Amino acid sequence: MIKKTLITFISLSAIVLGGGAVWLSYQLYQNKFVTLDPQLKEVSGIEFDKRGRLWAINDSGDGPFLYQVDDKGKVQRRVQVVNAKNIDWEDMTQNEFGHFFLGDFGNNDNLRRWLTIYKIENPIDIKSDETNAEIIKFTYKELWEQPLTPERKNFDLEAFVEYRHQLYLFTKSRTQPFDGKTNLYRIGNHAGNYEAQFIASFQTCTTAEKLCWVTSAAMSPDRKKLVLLDSTHLWLFENWQGDNFFSGTIDKINLGLVTQKEAVTFYDNDTLVITDEEFNGIGRNVYVIKLTQQQRERVSDGSKAL
Repeated sequence: MIKKTLITFISLSAIVLGGGAVWLSYQLYQNKFVTLDPQLKEVSGIEFDKRGRLWAINDSGDGPFLYQVDDKGKVQRRVQVVNAKNIDWEDMTQNEFGHFFLGDFGNNDNLRRWLTIYKIENPIDIKSDETNAEIIKFTYKELWEQPLTPERKNFDLEAFVEYRHQLYLFTKSRTQPFDGKTNLYRIGNHAGNYEAQFIASFQTCTTAEKLCWVTSAAMSPDRKKLVLLDSTHLWLFENWQGDNFFSGTIDKINLGLVTQKEAVTFYDNDTLVITDEEFNGIGRNVYVIKLTQQQRERVSDGSKAL
């Protein structure tokens, strides 16, 4: 049954991504590290603490819980954020001090006007199975401009990073017709109410929205690399100007296998960890890849798209 399922997904990858996809799919499975605990079948965000331990969250199918995971994929500890709700948790990130940020900002129908991010203490300092969070609220000025016509519905969100004491949000387009764009916004990284400030846009692809949606983001420990994740690719951003991450060099890395990839984080400046949700028995895996071992396609040299 496992072999049959794997062949089905490899075949789908080949149809969607072209002749090289079978090899790429095999390569991604070669990089599979472990299968996650069944408690994490809807894993939507991952992050390593300062001691190198992996933490994970689920999306809206779970409560306000943070899970510590061992190297066999088993849950070792569950911490409840007692003053939080899990309406739709979608990603995690951290700042240089190791404080975690949990993004409750899923907005599939673009109906939520105010979104929430929970900032918690460094997990290595959490001594019990409960913690409290600072609450960061934000909205988009454009979201209040009515009518919200189908071509403007780009206020869903599944990806963010912390950089230089600010939080940066990467939207998930729900536009009709689908435009394949992720919009970059900035808000503060401490408790307060914010109006997100638009910075720039980047188009991943327009072939199929489920393949082009940005589902997670990660910043390298040295703060020199940013990656965005979709179902089939990593997008690597470097050498940007200021805080417009789209202004520098951009490379595309083909992951080959079509699965519901929902989370990415850096372990070190070269090592990335990716997880996918379980769907019809496929997924709930942890993959480990080295950026220096990946084939890259340059899509922008920092001055223009190639």
